[in-house]
Amino acid sequence: MSNLPSEPEFEQAYKELASSLENSTVFEKNPEYRIALEVASIPERVIQFRVVWEDDAGKLQVNRGYRVQFNSALGPYKGGLRLHPSVNLSILKFLGFEQTFKNALTGLNMGGAKGGSDFNPKGRTNNEIRRFCVSFMRELSKHIGADTDVPAGDIGVGGREIGYLFGTYRKERNKFEGVLTGKGLDWGGSLIRPEATGYGLVYYVSHMLEHAGAGDWKGKRVAISGSGNVAQFAALKCIELGATVASLSDSQGALVAQGDRTITPEDIAAIGELKLNRGALSAYDTQGSLKYIEGARPWLHVGSVDVALPCATQNEVSKEEGEGLIACGAKFIAEGSNMGCTQAAIDVFEAHRKESKGEAIWYAPGKAANCGGVAVSGLEMAQNSARLSWTSEEVDEKLKGIMKNAFFNGLNTAKQYTKVAEGELPSLVDGSNIAGFVKVAKAMHDQGDWWSTA
Repeated sequence: MSNLPSEPEFEQAYKELASSLENSTVFEKNPEYRIALEVASIPERVIQFRVVWEDDAGKLQVNRGYRVQFNSALGPYKGGLRLHPSVNLSILKFLGFEQTFKNALTGLNMGGAKGGSDFNPKGRTNNEIRRFCVSFMRELSKHIGADTDVPAGDIGVGGREIGYLFGTYRKERNKFEGVLTGKGLDWGGSLIRPEATGYGLVYYVSHMLEHAGAGDWKGKRVAISGSGNVAQFAALKCIELGATVASLSDSQGALVAQGDRTITPEDIAAIGELKLNRGALSAYDTQGSLKYIEGARPWLHVGSVDVALPCATQNEVSKEEGEGLIACGAKFIAEGSNMGCTQAAIDVFEAHRKESKGEAIWYAPGKAANCGGVAVSGLEMAQNSARLSWTSEEVDEKLKGIMKNAFFNGLNTAKQYTKVAEGELPSLVDGSNIAGFVKVAKAMHDQGDWWSTA
């Protein structure tokens, strides 16, 4: 594909999936799936558009808007909208590609997509964000719908932005429908949606702990990166289940607990309020119990931990940091963020898993471990279609069931398609990649999206 521009993030995601398939018996048992991979790696549709809006000074501003509609074989396109200056087509293609197979692991009828803009909401006023959202949705509304494409929030898109986007869609299309998820509770939202990715991550790791014979969360020390929704609610659920949280972070630096101190629910509530106002962690008054380390991620500064949960952004655990976590005794690492570990770090974890058998670190990829967020988005879509709302307990129970199924689907698929030595923990990355791919490939074949020429 030398005629195409380099897309490093997308190429990394593609290679991770392709290597799982190559290192298994999938192509040996089903050689025609090579054709499926070739077809599935190209999005069904890519929409790119300009977003023109006016700032508070009356000056015209312009940004690039995108929607990558990757695959709809299992249901309407589904995936978040990201507002961040780093957004480009490579990042959105990687996220849409990952989303396709992640959504397949939920067991719900959802395809894969991702979108957003290189607009930077930091430092912008409420009115500027509203004007941007209105302009963005005026164009995007032509390409989405409750049975076509259902976006959600992501980095830079929270409840406020979803409200502006939904209101614009309603006015532009003259329809009140479940076209976005993450909505307010009074106008079609679901309980547990803000908490879902973080809670789901912890529920998933609960099954890892149990399967590996490590018991439950009680007494476990946990390193977490990020300080947004995913990190906050993962931390709160860990604490609720008896673990201690040793760190949080943002793009500027890390907060690390000192000595026998831990990050408390009160810390998390205050940090949540700070982040809601787009403040930096460096502004948080730790009163001496936490140390702020500027320009650092937490992994090499937390000391001895049992579990690591990257919950910030892609490629936030490097090879060196992965080796550091193993040296500090970490036995479990699961991605709350999408592609949170670099390929070099994943290689370190997988090599250690094979060498050290039951004493090794066990790695879970984001497409399985963090699928709880999109799972509850799917449950929100179901509630919208039925014009009803479920209780928190109902949604939470369904979320627990989905995360359990995602874990065992990956585990059992790894046993089916990969070689697992005596005493070795199966590869959750290979198992999850294969399980998601096979489900999508079969649906695409049934619908004539690819066919065997043999």
